[in-house]
Amino acid sequence: MFPQVSRGKSALGFVMLLTSGIFIAGVDSAVAHKVKTAADVGATIHIEPNDQPRSGESAKTWFALTRRGGKAIPLKDCNCQLAVYAEPHTPKEPALLSPTLKPVVAERYQGIPGTEITFPKPGIYQLQLTGKPASGANFSPFKFNFQVTVAAGAAVDSTAQNSPNVNNEQENSSRQLPLWAIALLTVPIIGGLFMVLKGVKNENRQ
Repeated sequence: MFPQVSRGKSALGFVMLLTSGIFIAGVDSAVAHKVKTAADVGATIHIEPNDQPRSGESAKTWFALTRRGGKAIPLKDCNCQLAVYAEPHTPKEPALLSPTLKPVVAERYQGIPGTEITFPKPGIYQLQLTGKPASGANFSPFKFNFQVTVAAGAAVDSTAQNSPNVNNEQENSSRQLPLWAIALLTVPIIGGLFMVLKGVKNENRQ
């Protein structure tokens, strides 16, 4: 005989199972964006397209800042700065890029920090977002580091675009003989003509 389970325990188990399912679903939906927390502030970063930026292409980037409890922090309430470093980098190394942040509208957020970043080449980068409350705002200063992997972009190298012109210039220059070469070719011809004329004169004298 199996022990009988009370209805109360069954209901409790069902609620726990349902809650865990909701939690897992919430985690899966947030996997697309990277989330960081510090003190009483949380930050979610998103880079278009699909958090997979490509080198040489402008990527729209925004940060959803929220206080504990879920209330959004707009850029007007935050003295925020963004620095982009190529990995690896040393602590005192100057930032590779320092994009200017502007208020943007993204998903359900209004006026959050956003910008456009053009990563120069493929590789790993660190985006460092620092901020402190503006006058009248109330939250702790923060610093978030996000690691971003940049794939190779479709932008064509300018040197490759100019290479046909360079080849044409080289081809044209090779076709044009320098003056000294023309002079060397002309001297034997003139000398030959002179010898022929001299021979004709001698025959006429005889």
